[in-house]
Amino acid sequence: MSDDFGQEQAIRKLASGKLVIASHNAGKVREIAALLGLYGIEPISAGSLDLPEPEETGTTFIANAELKAMQAADLSGLPALADDSGLCVEALGGDPGLFSARWAGPDKDFGLAMKKVWDGIEAKGPEAGHDAHFVCALALAWPDGHVEAFEGRVDGTIIWPPRGDKGFGYDPMFQPHGYDISFGEMDPDAKHAMSHRAHAFAQLVKAVF
Repeated sequence: MSDDFGQEQAIRKLASGKLVIASHNAGKVREIAALLGLYGIEPISAGSLDLPEPEETGTTFIANAELKAMQAADLSGLPALADDSGLCVEALGGDPGLFSARWAGPDKDFGLAMKKVWDGIEAKGPEAGHDAHFVCALALAWPDGHVEAFEGRVDGTIIWPPRGDKGFGYDPMFQPHGYDISFGEMDPDAKHAMSHRAHAFAQLVKAVF
């Protein structure tokens, strides 16, 4: 009986073939496609399929990732993988957090978003710490509504001025613990090996492949 229950609760495996990357962020699509390259997966971006971007109404990173993955799977008829990630700055009470992309405005100006983060820290005064972490939630959904979710995190420090042009988003102002360079200065392969997205992916790979 316990065996039957265990089978009912088993995580669903992902077969090789086409997988929609439910993101219109070219940087995210590039990172996710690189991480999937070893597993016989043919990634297709939501943008290339002209899929709409859903309103992110979830109150957690996982809820938003699931919302995006389930819509993309439903509309495309293919399995879909969505990422919801953000920068959480302790001095700002966890902001920008779920609203990390929105802080960049409609033009996706992350230079502006990074300045907003730094100005917020500065406004807290000289005692404000610079501790921060990135969170990445990944949701894998199938057209029948089944979904699996995973979450990863990496801790670090906010630096100013931003450094490097190899990453995207807030990468140039985030220096992970144990490193003397920012994500924006880090070789993509090195970042893929230890980032918040890499931690979430390690869980996903172990579970579904």
